[in-house]
Amino acid sequence: MAPTVPSAAKSASPSQPSGKSEVADLKQQLRQLAGSRAPDADDQRRDVFKRVISCMTAGIDVSAAFGEMVLCSATSDVVTKKMCYLYVGAHARAHPDLALLTINFLQRDCRDQDPTIRGLALRSLCSLRVPNLVEYLVTPLATGLKDPSSYVRMIAAVGAAKLYHISATACIDADLPASLKALMLSDPDAQVVANCLHALQEIWSQEAANSEAAAREIETLYSKPVVFYLLNKIKEFSEWAQCLVLELASKFLPSDNNEIFDIMNLLEDRLQHANGAVVLSTIKVFLHLTMSMTDVHQQVYERIKAPLLTLVGAGSPEQSYSVLCHLHLLVMRAPMLFSSDYKSFYCQYSDPSYVKKLKLEMLTAIANESNTYEIVTELCEYAGNVDVPIARESIRAVGKIALQQYDVNAIVDRLLQFLEMDKDYVTAETLVLVKDLLRKYPQWSHDCIAVVGNISSKNIQEPKGKAALIWMLGEYSQDMHDAPYVLESLVENWDEEHSPEVRLHLLTAVMKCFFKRPPETQKALGATLAAGLSDTHQDVHDRALFYYRLLQYDPAVAERVVNPPKQAVSVFADTQSSEMKDRIFDEFNSLSVVYQKPSYMFTDKEHRGPFEYSEDLTNLAVGAEAQENVISAQRYQENDNDLLLSTSDKEDNGTRASNGSAASTYNAPSDLIGSSLISSQAPAETSLINTSGPTYSSQSNFSLDDLLGLGLNESPVPPPQPTLTLNSKPVLDPGTFQKKWGQLALALTQECSLSPQGAASLMNPQSLIRHMQSNYIQCIASGGQPPNYKFFFYAQKDGATAFFLVECIVNTASAKAQLKIKADDGTAAETFSTLFQSALSKFGLS
Repeated sequence: MAPTVPSAAKSASPSQPSGKSEVADLKQQLRQLAGSRAPDADDQRRDVFKRVISCMTAGIDVSAAFGEMVLCSATSDVVTKKMCYLYVGAHARAHPDLALLTINFLQRDCRDQDPTIRGLALRSLCSLRVPNLVEYLVTPLATGLKDPSSYVRMIAAVGAAKLYHISATACIDADLPASLKALMLSDPDAQVVANCLHALQEIWSQEAANSEAAAREIETLYSKPVVFYLLNKIKEFSEWAQCLVLELASKFLPSDNNEIFDIMNLLEDRLQHANGAVVLSTIKVFLHLTMSMTDVHQQVYERIKAPLLTLVGAGSPEQSYSVLCHLHLLVMRAPMLFSSDYKSFYCQYSDPSYVKKLKLEMLTAIANESNTYEIVTELCEYAGNVDVPIARESIRAVGKIALQQYDVNAIVDRLLQFLEMDKDYVTAETLVLVKDLLRKYPQWSHDCIAVVGNISSKNIQEPKGKAALIWMLGEYSQDMHDAPYVLESLVENWDEEHSPEVRLHLLTAVMKCFFKRPPETQKALGATLAAGLSDTHQDVHDRALFYYRLLQYDPAVAERVVNPPKQAVSVFADTQSSEMKDRIFDEFNSLSVVYQKPSYMFTDKEHRGPFEYSEDLTNLAVGAEAQENVISAQRYQENDNDLLLSTSDKEDNGTRASNGSAASTYNAPSDLIGSSLISSQAPAETSLINTSGPTYSSQSNFSLDDLLGLGLNESPVPPPQPTLTLNSKPVLDPGTFQKKWGQLALALTQECSLSPQGAASLMNPQSLIRHMQSNYIQCIASGGQPPNYKFFFYAQKDGATAFFLVECIVNTASAKAQLKIKADDGTAAETFSTLFQSALSKFGLS
């Protein structure tokens, strides 16, 4: 038999609508069905409505069929009604003029005999959210609150809150809050009571800012009659409603201890509830009510342990993590109460990484003399975990337990065993912990150094691990025979080390080693200072310059500054203050506990740093003295070289420059002066800063350079960079700026420092904008809140169409600025960056 040929007239599949032709076909079918009284008319309407909803789901605009849908709404079929209400609610806000067509049939349905249709119609009427239709909502809502059907009353209670958000005046004038309150205290249906409570809290909490009467009404919600009335009915509520009532009870202020015990007796069985939200809400009530009763508060901790530990093991990983976050908060407040349950926090193979990490933090918190051995043994097993982040966290946990002075002897031996594992990340994390242990327990230095001395720096790739090893090489160089030579090999590979942290530690370690073993470290110190002075990172350069000038002033003073006698660290700083922890505890059973920060830090706009355009874009005043502030790269380099010279050297250098020298450079004599470093300096002063102190001769300065091997004249002088002149009146509108920013590639990313006066001046961000304008650098947008500010600047090359665009993020707390520079002319980006940083460094100094 031949296959059946599909009919050409067959309509398209609802799951694959065909656009405009499909909508036109739907409109035609809806018109035909609008007045039809055929027996199968309801079934046909349902099929067509399904196709309309399918088109909506596919993203096709079916608003053209709005009138036909309204005409077909006259049906007793509940399914068809639901689809019609869904369609109307989706298109009413976008087409408020068409929404007026729905009022008549929605109001008619609000009086239908079927309570389901009445409720659906009332919900759809309140969901229109069209301000012009507010007058049509008040009467149906007032009637709905008195409806004999609990379903309609439940929807009317939520609809009152919707009406308040559309028009607060209409809601208050209709006295709907009073009706809600009366319904809440008298309605037999628990869900209606819960919806009334939720609506009242939402309305009165917002009205309280403008109305004393609303503030008093909120207080009545927290009164004893209301709270006890709701708590006595709590078993009738749904899980969501129970959480709502429990949140209300947590804010109740009992007048005596008897009320506290009455509430706790009422809620005792809620601790065994299967829903984790109900259990946490109940725990919050218990904890907050007993804050003033120390003994009872401790008993509450004992009582809530079992329910919480049950939730951790019974739920999904996400629920376990949420409950663990709350357990972690409780453990930090009362670690001794959970110390016997440490095995409950052992990591399971199937636990996700985020759950394992939280369990490790809790094991660290509950460790004490009685369980340290078992906990550390378990943590050491995790060190070889295939999950590298968890292995790192376990090693850190072992170190934190050691810093708590629990079984230090055994823990140090375990840590030193980690160094024998042939894994880079294990070695790096262990070295960091050994460094902290030596800072707190210097008596363990001989045992630790004996093992650390066998580790080759070439086998450590992570910067923090290498920095910890370098710190130990400098701090205990007198006990490590090869320390000067290891440091010298690291200095030789200075250019291959890309981490500023390692280079900073290397500078300090070489200085410390020099004061303990001068003959062996003299050459390494000279090479280190020379490399640091030529380093491109600002912090490395500044520290090397500081050490050089300190040695030039007086080596004895330098030793007291760099390598003073140190006391053991008693307590390491906590990342969170006690005030912050108390604030999080007050917000128990909320996202604050999961995020480990108070709610205002992730909800308030002030902490999100809004970005807005500068208001004075059209009135950019250009200072007349701006041309004087343009500093060439050559002059900038000369300033750095001047910092290396004493007063007499600068005078001598200035004389040579005035006699026709091509560039002002620092040239030390090639012959080595035989006097020692100590004897070549003036006597040590009691204070490092002494305005009337001795003036050092060029001879002593040359002696220092020769002794350290700083023959700067042997290195070639870098060629001067070309100067850059900026257009005094550049013009660039925000749209063009945004387009260029998206098209141009990033030319430079740099960090620079502000003067303390400049950081303080940023209390008024407009002062920085005016300062940069005086340097022919204009601001097109700015924003932010203390301590972080963001600016977008632009400048134009004089005599050319090339623009320079800058994103400048300033942190006033650290007085640092992060720069991102994009340029039409990439070859001039470096020169412009020097000019920009020069202008920024002068901010606040005049």
